[in-house]
Amino acid sequence: MSLWSRGHKIGVTSAWRQEPVTLLLVIHPQSFEEILTMLSSTFRRAATAAASRSNATTNIAQRTMAMGPAQGGEISDELLAKLGSLSTQALVDGLWVMGWPAAQIDGARPLHPSHKCVGRAVTLNFVPARPDIAQDKPPGGESPEYEAFEKCGPNEVLVMSSVGPWESIGGDIKFLRLKQRNIGGLVSDGSVRDTDEIIKYGFPCFSYSTTARQGPAAMQPWECNGVVSVSGVTVRPGDAIVGDQDGVVVVPAKVAETVYNIAHGREEIEEIVKEELIKNPGPPGIYYPFMSGKVKVDSPLGKLLATKGITPENSNQFEGSADW
Repeated sequence: MSLWSRGHKIGVTSAWRQEPVTLLLVIHPQSFEEILTMLSSTFRRAATAAASRSNATTNIAQRTMAMGPAQGGEISDELLAKLGSLSTQALVDGLWVMGWPAAQIDGARPLHPSHKCVGRAVTLNFVPARPDIAQDKPPGGESPEYEAFEKCGPNEVLVMSSVGPWESIGGDIKFLRLKQRNIGGLVSDGSVRDTDEIIKYGFPCFSYSTTARQGPAAMQPWECNGVVSVSGVTVRPGDAIVGDQDGVVVVPAKVAETVYNIAHGREEIEEIVKEELIKNPGPPGIYYPFMSGKVKVDSPLGKLLATKGITPENSNQFEGSADW
């Protein structure tokens, strides 16, 4: 649209269906300048509003594409080893005390009684099979699953998010590479094939079950090291994964140090309580259960801990000493 003037005439030309249409106005001389100013101002406001709407649309499109960082923090080798020294139940208790959501992957059980793992999560997400997914997924050795394999070593646990508990995430040929990488562990809410061979490989494996099914018929590996949901539990790359005979626990990297301090303090107290009950048999209710950060100094448990040198000055388990 354009605005023009000749003498006392004002014209507005606009394209309508790709053909120019001109509106001609004949204005009294005294009103000419006033009306011209008014129309110019109106067109400027309309142009500004249109640009504003365009920017808003662009911003909305950008926001819908926004994504937070996949990884939530860093865990040192030293802290990783300390987390691995604790039981999964102590870690669950530590997260529960902090008010964090459930962290146990209920759909992952040890493939062998000897299996125990600790490592930083490397994640792999599977999606339901579809022809275009199979076509668009990087082929062969460039596949996301093999990318994930190569990121794993002794301090990593591969976490594979399946589309269903009975679907196969892999078997002996694929997982031979995990043995070669000396992986810290494999965890999935799906199932594995070739169970005997995988047990022989020696790396810890936690899965929903075992199966003879083929995986590609049901799902395709789609993304390496994104945020995944495994049995309803969120796992971010770099989170600590700890597994034992009671199951698998995810310790978020962002709070791993705090979780360790709480869980370690709880295990110390539980050992003291157990030792006391062995020496003086009786119902454990006098000392147990207890809430971390809520132990009263003058309670039976508080007095027992004092005899072992554990006080609010050196423990975060007492009332008023919680540091989380």
